[in-house]
Amino acid sequence: MHYLVTGHTGFKGAWLVLLLTSQGHRVSGIALDPLPGSLFETARVGELLENDVRVDIRDAAATAAAVQGIAPDVVFHMAAQPLVRESYRDPRTTFETNVLGTLNVLEAVSTTPSVRAHVVITTDKVYANVDQVAGYVETDKLGASDPYSSSKAMADILTQSWAKSVSGPPLAIVRGGNVIGGGDNSTDRLIPDLVRSFSHGEEAQLRYPDAVRPWQHVIDCLDGYLTVSEALLAGSGTGEWNIGPGVESFVSVREVADRGAELWGDDARWSTTDGENLPEANLLALDPTKASTELGWSNHLTYPLSLDWTIAWHKAVATDDPRAVTLAQLERYRSERDDRS
Repeated sequence: MHYLVTGHTGFKGAWLVLLLTSQGHRVSGIALDPLPGSLFETARVGELLENDVRVDIRDAAATAAAVQGIAPDVVFHMAAQPLVRESYRDPRTTFETNVLGTLNVLEAVSTTPSVRAHVVITTDKVYANVDQVAGYVETDKLGASDPYSSSKAMADILTQSWAKSVSGPPLAIVRGGNVIGGGDNSTDRLIPDLVRSFSHGEEAQLRYPDAVRPWQHVIDCLDGYLTVSEALLAGSGTGEWNIGPGVESFVSVREVADRGAELWGDDARWSTTDGENLPEANLLALDPTKASTELGWSNHLTYPLSLDWTIAWHKAVATDDPRAVTLAQLERYRSERDDRS
């Protein structure tokens, strides 16, 4: 099977390439250049790719040429401007990338006969958030206030409309949540910010320590993406899917920072940022019941294990090869999940 991953140079994209190639699949990618020091670079992910193409998905012609030239069987569309705070700084690029970029990928895939399944990744932030304790279900109202979230809601609605109006391969939308794991070096994300501070012996700064999020390990999230793609290939799986952890993983930023500091050791510590911060949701969670009931998918790693694995990864790569550390966690996940089932 030949998979195409858009956004393969990003955090989740690099993990997905390593996961798919470790299973013996052919993988290609189209994306912008990776961030310096990214997992893509440190794990030498480019060496594993059949095609490693640099394309800005805002360029419709270049996107179509890349997809058609690669001729994949399955497409995971993950390329995006993924950061809330960056969307305030540069809303135009955020909307162009997340909305028009998604349209360009949809058009490219629809004109590529080889594609048998297409999975579009959006986010938990597409939902109209009213701080409800229960997780949102796939039929809940979409809507958002910040530029990032609204751009992803627009991409989600666009994809739903496309699936109903334009012929093409089977199509699914997957909404993921707060994903953690080794190798994320983005700015303005909790775990990368904690790791950067702890590794330099500095005090980490938290903006909203009492905000509650569902914390999910990247391998669980990607396992959900693959489960949806397999359903599409088998003749089902179209529509929208929440791929998130259960309520036991709804934990405050404060608790994550406390536990992360404990796991890191070396007098790791944090404090609350002074001054005005951009608005963020206090509570946002997904209800994954549909995926569990209809696809048989469920999270394997609990919140404590997800955080343990994440901190362990970052400590291990101080002396070990990042690709080897990542592949070892993927193999451990497969072994433990298979033993449980």
